[in-house]
Amino acid sequence: MSTPSDKCPWSKQQIRTARRIHLKPLLERKGMTFHETGGDNYRVREYPGLVIRYHYWHWFDYDKKGNTIDFFTMVLGLTFADAMREIEALSH
Repeated sequence: MSTPSDKCPWSKQQIRTARRIHLKPLLERKGMTFHETGGDNYRVREYPGLVIRYHYWHWFDYDKKGNTIDFFTMVLGLTFADAMREIEALSH
């Protein structure tokens, strides 16, 4: 049985929205730099082989890909909760 403390503090809609926030402005606020490769694709200079486009990313060197939340958890190593908090903070 779940308790109120087990409940996710974000609604399904908030999570859905966070997945679709464009990565480039968020990562620029974190100080990351990019090289435009055309077609709205950008290589992230701090992560060789990693390309972002809108809210999607693909790290070819590691065969990993995903959405904005996945970037913060899989690439930056944050927990889901920390990723959501950071995305919220960076998107305002």
